[in-house]
Amino acid sequence: MPAKYILAFESSCDDTSVAILDTDYNIIVNLISSQPEHLEFGGILPELASRLHLKNIVTLTQSALQSSKLNLQDISAIAVSINPGLVGSLIVGLAFAKGISWSLSLPLITVNHLLSHIFANFIEHKEITPPFLALVVSGGHTELVHFDTLTTFNVVGKTLDDAAGESFDKAAKLLGLGFPGGPVIDELAKSGNPAFIQFPRALPQKNNFNFSYSGLKTAIRTWLIKQNPETLTKNLPDIAASVQQAIIEPLVNKTVLYAKQHKIPYILLAGGVAANSALRRQLTVSAAKYGIKVFYPSLALCMDNAAMVAAAAIPKFQAGHFAPLSVNVSSLKGIRQV
Repeated sequence: MPAKYILAFESSCDDTSVAILDTDYNIIVNLISSQPEHLEFGGILPELASRLHLKNIVTLTQSALQSSKLNLQDISAIAVSINPGLVGSLIVGLAFAKGISWSLSLPLITVNHLLSHIFANFIEHKEITPPFLALVVSGGHTELVHFDTLTTFNVVGKTLDDAAGESFDKAAKLLGLGFPGGPVIDELAKSGNPAFIQFPRALPQKNNFNFSYSGLKTAIRTWLIKQNPETLTKNLPDIAASVQQAIIEPLVNKTVLYAKQHKIPYILLAGGVAANSALRRQLTVSAAKYGIKVFYPSLALCMDNAAMVAAAAIPKFQAGHFAPLSVNVSSLKGIRQV
């Protein structure tokens, strides 16, 4: 049977990405255009992000087709992320995808951005089969999702306030470490003592699989106010390690406990915070005690990219779950089937 190719678009935040995958989860091409213009603002400026997506998406698509040595007539379906994310940014990707879908009479497959992060694992770990448990951790989302099949799932835990990635960013800002905060805290923490400060862990009840980080951020700020500059400078790696441990410890403990209780053989780590080295290591070690295997994408696939969008679209393509051209975007947080 000849290969079938999916052309995918990702524009949910500040990275424009275009990718082509075949239906065996093999990447043909995966191009990403980042937006360093936001760095001076200390965060993402939505209006600027939308305008830069408009500028980049056509060029990236042309480059993807040229690099893959394919043309649009070789494509079997168009995939695009439509929620959650910045509405203006999502609209750019969806409008462009709709245009190609309509003009070539190709099926349109709409994908949840968080679901895409989960399916990034399948690109490098094709042996994964359901049931599995997914821990999604990113700048705006923290969710625990139980998959019975590739297309049926239940959210069994989520953050009640702030996300893990948001906590890394805000802690880094309080420490004067810049944006984004996750990578710099991860690097500093490698030479620090995670027990230096015992920051609070919220919702410690054994069978509560939700997360909360607003109290942690307040505790970090309160502690920092009481310190002199010399203490902060001298102990920065220890502080970073303590902050990091307070963020990832509930993620590890609750994920492994749920998988153990429900006899789930696989845990899939997903999202931008899945790049955190301590989270990868501690989750793998903790799960292995109960014979549970942990998967996570390579660092490049942890970040927003269109290859993961195409990967999440493959089960929908195979099941014939296509979207009408009347479909719209949504900014609502969380994993929703679309």
